[in-house]
Amino acid sequence: MSARESIIPVFVPHVGCPNNCVFCNQRKISGQLKPASPETVIKAVENAKGILPAGEDIQLAFYGGSFTAIPSEEQKALLSTAYRYIEEGFLSSIRLSTRPDAIDREILERLRLFGVKTIELGAQSLDREVLHRSGRGHTAEDVFNAAELVKEYGFRLIIQLMTGLPGDTPDKDMETALEVCRIAPYGVRIYPTVIIRDTALYELWKAGKYKEHTVDDAVEACSRMVPLFEENGIEIIRIGLNPTDDLSSGEAAGGAYHPALGEMVRSRIMYYHIHDLLQGVKPGSRAIITGPGAKLSQMIGQHRVNIDRLKKEYSLSEIKMKPSEDDGFHVLIEECLNE
Repeated sequence: MSARESIIPVFVPHVGCPNNCVFCNQRKISGQLKPASPETVIKAVENAKGILPAGEDIQLAFYGGSFTAIPSEEQKALLSTAYRYIEEGFLSSIRLSTRPDAIDREILERLRLFGVKTIELGAQSLDREVLHRSGRGHTAEDVFNAAELVKEYGFRLIIQLMTGLPGDTPDKDMETALEVCRIAPYGVRIYPTVIIRDTALYELWKAGKYKEHTVDDAVEACSRMVPLFEENGIEIIRIGLNPTDDLSSGEAAGGAYHPALGEMVRSRIMYYHIHDLLQGVKPGSRAIITGPGAKLSQMIGQHRVNIDRLKKEYSLSEIKMKPSEDDGFHVLIEECLNE
């Protein structure tokens, strides 16, 4: 998402979705209990008018459910209400999230008519076993077909993925990432699995039938996927669920819920980069690592985790990290003199 884009979210929790995926309780994920109505749209936009600066790319987003699976008359009511604000010039476009098996040509024609520009497809995984065990109710082929249609009709495509679902492995996560690169969407959102109360996954976990995908598991998985997406020109829109009061107060019973997950992933990526730069350094040496000032906190890591880990792994006497003058990465090694 561009720095000059602003999004007004309107949540449609679980409306239209024909499945009960094992991980899903959209009302608790979104913090919203009631489905959206035209009045909800009006209130959200009118409130935003007093906050958002003029001249920005302002979009209304229908999130949380499978928008294109709700009854067509309800879709039209919500879309037409939002479209009035496009006609008056306040909104630039509409975006929405939906299921891959709730996309066809008729639906896309309708969305284009009402000013939708961006469609987010909840793929979650492209592995057959993972989709089945997660109760998704659609296939990988549905994702490929929907993605092709969305791009054919000129919409901006974003793919939503999850890591750590039932039956998932690090290799499957990477294979899904490779398949997504072949689809070539504009961007991706990565939501590592969180165990939310009142879901089938929560019951599986309590019964010992699902192994928790921890924060560290998620950081490791995403640190491998993110560089692949970026190398292929795919924007990372978000990593991890948006924090809500419900999730932070205990509804997230386990799994990869952390308000700073994205920053932790970036820090892990930086750790691997610096790890490679230090190859061949002699034990006992002193290392000074310089890099872009904007990435200094990621280089250091939360609670100095990268410094402490690298110092231990390479048996270094000291590691210092500081901004470089040219925003490039440089390594200065001072070898110990008493060997």
